[in-house]
Amino acid sequence: MNDTEFHKRVDQLLMDIEDQLEQLGADVDCEIMGNVLTLEFDDRSQIVINRQEPLHEIWVASKSGGYHFALNETTQEWRCTRSDVEFLALVQQECSLQSHEHIHW
Repeated sequence: MNDTEFHKRVDQLLMDIEDQLEQLGADVDCEIMGNVLTLEFDDRSQIVINRQEPLHEIWVASKSGGYHFALNETTQEWRCTRSDVEFLALVQQECSLQSHEHIHW
């Protein structure tokens, strides 16, 4: 995957997260600024999702810790480089924990 394809994929993924949270009516403020999507919750806690272009990875920081995701070319899923958890599953889990709501799409 080249840099252009990486940015295109991640841009779409970040917009999809924002759209899904909006459609659910979740009480989460979303802000995309440059390469970073910040999700802010009522208690002012945040989940920060950003792209790491040199590595072609997506990094997530939340109350539970930091995670790095790389694209699995076979499945076309973003998977955690340590635990192999799927990216969107982790984002939904972390949103649920920090919002105290069930977040699933």
